[in-house]
Amino acid sequence: MDETQRRGRRIMMTPEETDAFLREQRTCRVATVSPDGRPHVGALWFAWDGRSLWLYSLTRSRRWADLRKDPRVSVVVDAGESYDQLRGVELSGSVEFVGEAPRTGEPCPELAEAERIFPVKNFGLHRMPHDGRHAWLRLTPESVVSWDFRKL
Repeated sequence: MDETQRRGRRIMMTPEETDAFLREQRTCRVATVSPDGRPHVGALWFAWDGRSLWLYSLTRSRRWADLRKDPRVSVVVDAGESYDQLRGVELSGSVEFVGEAPRTGEPCPELAEAERIFPVKNFGLHRMPHDGRHAWLRLTPESVVSWDFRKL
């Protein structure tokens, strides 16, 4: 085993640390690829339910259009200012479109947990505000990579 692999294992977050980190952070960076191969990265607020990352995206956005053509995505959630404080998680897989698009608040049991977590975390509200411009994407990651340089 080379030094890079040993260091990678040393700085990996445990599943419990990963879960806590994703529950406390607010902003992620979502990477998509357009049909002509151009990459696109944009910041977005999210909710983590312990299993899936929920993204509330504008339906008239490049991100939405890209994901309609190719649902594969990579998402990074990170924190830290100085090198020795850097930590983060990269989640990759394919998104699923959940609920109506755009979301108007029609009953959808699949969205109950995301719509409970998201407004409290991001707006300090106890009800999900629906603006008729956003809709839900669910990423249940196929791959999760984490790092916490504070462990070095």
